[in-house]
Amino acid sequence: ITCTSRRKGLAGVMEKVTKACAKTVIIPDDITCCGFAGDKGFTKPELNASSLVPLKCQVPVGCTEGYSNSRTCELGLSEHSGIEYRSILYLVDKVSM
Repeated sequence: ITCTSRRKGLAGVMEKVTKACAKTVIIPDDITCCGFAGDKGFTKPELNASSLVPLKCQVPVGCTEGYSNSRTCELGLSEHSGIEYRSILYLVDKVSM
């Protein structure tokens, strides 16, 4: 759940949508912002790396995909988690077929 979604009060909506589409949902503890800071993660990758230090150890064995609602967040989350993050719209599409 992105920091922008949290600030706009949409965290609950994101969680409900995800839980309606997946059997198991993991929302990593202490990851409230990816640190990509819009597009600053492209020029200051240390911001993203620092924000996501605790992420990889929270990805359960066998977890192969993650979802978010921000492309830049997805880039950083993918790099620092060991799994691919994609738009939550892919998950919604996947289960609606």
